[in-house]
Parts: sequence; structure tokens; C-alpha cells
Amino acid sequence: MYIATVPNRNSPPAILLREGWREGNKTCQRTLANLSHWPQKKIESFRRLLRDEPLVSPQDLLTTQKTSPHGHVEALLLAVRKLGLDAMLSSKPCRERDLVLAMILQRLLDPCSKLATTRQWHSTTLAEELGVSEATEDELYQAMDWLLERQPRIEKKLAARYLREGSLVLYDVSSSYYEGRHCPLAKYGHDRDGQKGLPIIVYGLMTDGEGRPIAVEVYPGNTGDPTTVVDQVNKLRERFQLSRVVLVGDRGMLTQPQIEKLKAHPQMGWITALTSVAIRGLLAEAALQLSLLDEQNLIEIQSAHYAGERLMVCYNPLLAEERKRKREELLQSTEKALSRIVKEVERRTQKPLTATEIALKVGKVLGKYKMSKHFSHSIEPGKLSWSRRVEAVEQEAKLDGIYVLRTSETAEQLSAADTVRGYKSLAQVERAFRSLKGLDLLIRPIRHRTEERVPAHIFLCMLAYYVEWHLRRVWAPLLFEDEELAEQRQRRDPVLPPRSSESAQAKKLTHQTPDELPVHSFTTLLADLASRARVTFSLQTDKSGPTFQQVPPPTPLQARAYELLNLLSVAGN
Repeated sequence: MYIATVPNRNSPPAILLREGWREGNKTCQRTLANLSHWPQKKIESFRRLLRDEPLVSPQDLLTTQKTSPHGHVEALLLAVRKLGLDAMLSSKPCRERDLVLAMILQRLLDPCSKLATTRQWHSTTLAEELGVSEATEDELYQAMDWLLERQPRIEKKLAARYLREGSLVLYDVSSSYYEGRHCPLAKYGHDRDGQKGLPIIVYGLMTDGEGRPIAVEVYPGNTGDPTTVVDQVNKLRERFQLSRVVLVGDRGMLTQPQIEKLKAHPQMGWITALTSVAIRGLLAEAALQLSLLDEQNLIEIQSAHYAGERLMVCYNPLLAEERKRKREELLQSTEKALSRIVKEVERRTQKPLTATEIALKVGKVLGKYKMSKHFSHSIEPGKLSWSRRVEAVEQEAKLDGIYVLRTSETAEQLSAADTVRGYKSLAQVERAFRSLKGLDLLIRPIRHRTEERVPAHIFLCMLAYYVEWHLRRVWAPLLFEDEELAEQRQRRDPVLPPRSSESAQAKKLTHQTPDELPVHSFTTLLADLASRARVTFSLQTDKSGPTFQQVPPPTPLQARAYELLNLLSVAGN
């Protein structure tokens, strides 16, 4: 028996199982079966069997030596090269560049200490792909020193790529706690992490108008937020060679003294917000008339106290309701706590509480709920009385949902609506801090001892977020992200809270994309890609001999993720 392939004109050839024999000088044959519907692989196996060739199962021939998660590493390396981050670190390949890239990607895969990094990247194909399998902890520290020397040049390249004259620049400051006692940068200050009793390190992050990280600066823990602004202005003007940008900072950052320093550079614009005390001042001088907000939620006013500036008054009814609810809850909690103190004071008849003891208890309650401005109290030895300041509460309630922005930009340069949009873009910097501090990148706790390694560590985390920022954008169709968010920001009401698009709501409701693929978070999508492993095989008969590697084809979800990555341009837009 044999298998014959018979041409069939305009149709695929027929695959026939035939039997042949001889009758004298004549060759005879007959068809036993039509195998045309068989898959090619099965036909070839049958043909080998008919030739009496031995057939060996791969399980009997090969043994698995190693299985390493690979798909997520492949995706991250593709993103790095599409973004040109490798060339941004160094135009020529070198050992330090490979080590830095490996540390950046490891923070996205599984953030950990540098010692743990040298071990963790062997659990994937990362070390193998970048040729750093034999790297030691000391080599990583040397690579961090190399990176820190290049930080000004790298930041300058990022600024040249994403900032232009007249660009919006977002800036905010955060801090992280420090474990140890050796780093000179670790000082006691305003801890945003809630870790009491530990010193902190302050860092300021600069981004473009979309929240894409551009530069980061590290300061001692006792540095005040406003004092960092001058450094950022100098960096923009001198290092980045930008004379005309609009700096956006919150009311605690761009205080009046800092604004006065900015005015020394007339081409440098800014956007910030007024404090509640300043807003009450506008109300007292009649520059702000609340009746104007009855029919519109955004008005522009002028004030003699802010000469040469524009003031945008915004009213958000949903924010007003939220502030009213929160204030009432705090007032009730404060009253409940003060009532408990009154009962305690009344019970202590044999040994009455002193005025100092009562004052400490009252101060603790008022400090906890931040409601001292709404209560009056009288303290005497063994006696406490208090009352709510109704008039103060009513005065504060008038400004519920109202906030005022101030800017140096003229109406021709920046409309009132775009000014509000620009200020609200600071939420993008807050998102960066959440990623840096959260489970994504784990910038904290900081344990490096030297004054040079801490800035290098924080800059390394910033570069990791730079990759994550672009991945979240390009993978938005597969994530619980609103793909239309960037476009909606430019056309929706700038004052009212944002609403998810219909496509984003559909993804949250069905947990599926329009292509019926499962919707993921950023972390679970990387985990799904990691399931595409690289398997190393060797021969059963010679396990110490040559090996070969195999990666299975991607699943539909994985293939879509790789396809979206190819949409990244070198500039990252």
C-alpha cells in the first residue's frame, strides 16, 4: 500500500490510499480510500508508517529541562524598543544599559529589592533576553550610579520629545518613608504614607499635559513643597531650554511667594487655585457674587487683589453635596466625642479633672476631626461646656462646591474652560504617584543608604512608570480603561465630574471587549501574557547534549495585546 497524490486541475490534489500489484508484465492498482480530508500532518505520519519507518512520540524522544514565563517579557521588551527607551539610556549597547533596562522591567514584572532582583529575573526569561544572567547585586548598584550620571541627559531627551514652547507642564510633590538611619536625605517631615515615626524622602515629579513623566527631583524629607518650585523653573529654562511654558500646580505648591518669583520670568505662565480663605476674601469684597452661579457653573471675574490675573470661579453641585455630607458627618462625630468627655468630667466628682487634662482631651478630638472652627467651648476645673457655631457652619456652607482658579494666561492664550481642564490634569500626576507607591512599582519602602542611590532608585521607578504609562494607553481596549477619555477631556464640561463613555461602561458590565475577549487590569494582563512560556527541551538519550527552545503560538488575547503594541510609535504618541 502507498499514498498517491493525484493532480486535480483547478482543485486541490486528491490524496488517495492505494494498493498495487503485478500480473505478469502488467502493473495493477486500486484505490482503497480517499484521504483528501485528512490534515497534512496526519497524512505524512501515515506515509512514514507505510514505509516502515519508526514513529517516536515527542514525549518519548524529548525531556523538558526548563519552563520559563516569557510572553510578558517579550511584550515589555517590544514596548521598550518601540519607545526608544534603550537608545535614550545610551546610544550604544553596553553592559550598564542592559542592567538598567532589566531593573526597569523587573519593577513592572515584580518590584523588589536589588538583591531579590538578581534572583527574581531568573524566574522569567528577562535575564536571558538581556544577557544579564550572571549579574550580581554590586553590578546593579554600579549600573544605578551610571544611570544617575545620565539622568540630566535622559530627562532632556524626554523634554525634547514631549514638551514644546507654550506647553502645559504639570508638577506635584510626594514623599515616601525611609527604613534606616544612614541616608542624609532621610528627614522627618510631612509624611503622606501614614507611617508614623519614620523619616521620609521628598520627590517632585514633572509631567507633560497628559501625565507622561518627564523629570523627577529628590529632596530631603524636611523640604517644603513650595520651595521646590524654583528648581523646576530653572530646570525648564536652563536644562530644557524652554522659555515659555505654563506650569500647573496645586494651591499648596504655587503659593503667593512662589508666584512672585515666577513673575520674575514674564514668559513663564502658571495655573493654580485659591485657598478657602482667599475665596472668602473675594466674597467679602464683593468681587465674587454667588448669584452668578445660579445659571452657569463657570464664570470669570476680576479682583484688585489679583491684578493682571484671571480668576475662574467653578461650581460643582455634586461636589457641594459631598462636602455638605462630609461636614455633617464630621460635626456629628465631633459632638458625640465631646459629649463623652462631658460625661466623663461629670463622673469625676471625687477627683475632678483639671482644666489642663480636659483641654488635652478636647484638643485631641478637635484635632482629629478638624472641626475646631465650628465649635466654641468653655473649660474650667471639673467643668466643660461646648456649642456648635451655627453661623460659622452656615458661612462655610455657602462656598460648598465652589473653587476658584487663578492664572497668568490671557483669554487669547488659554480659555476659561481650558484653564479648568489644565488644572484638573493634575489628577494625572496623582495617578503617577499611585502607581509609583502602589503594587505596580513599589517605590517604597526606600532602603538605599547613600545620597546618590536614593535618587537613582526613584529615577529608575520613574522610567518604569514611563513604560507603564504608554502600555496603559495602547492596551486600553483590553483593560478596564476608558479608551475615549483623552478625547472626552477636550469636549466635555470642564467643571462637572467626568462620566465614563458607553464603551467603558459596557466593558465594566460584561467584562468583555467588543471582540469577546476578557477585560483585564494591567497586572492580570501581564500575568496572562506570562502564561506563554518558553520551554527548553533536550534529548532523552543525551540530557547533557544540545537543547532547543520552543514558544507556543499566542492565544487570541495575547495576539491582540502584541498587535496593539505595534501601534506604539518611536516617539510614544
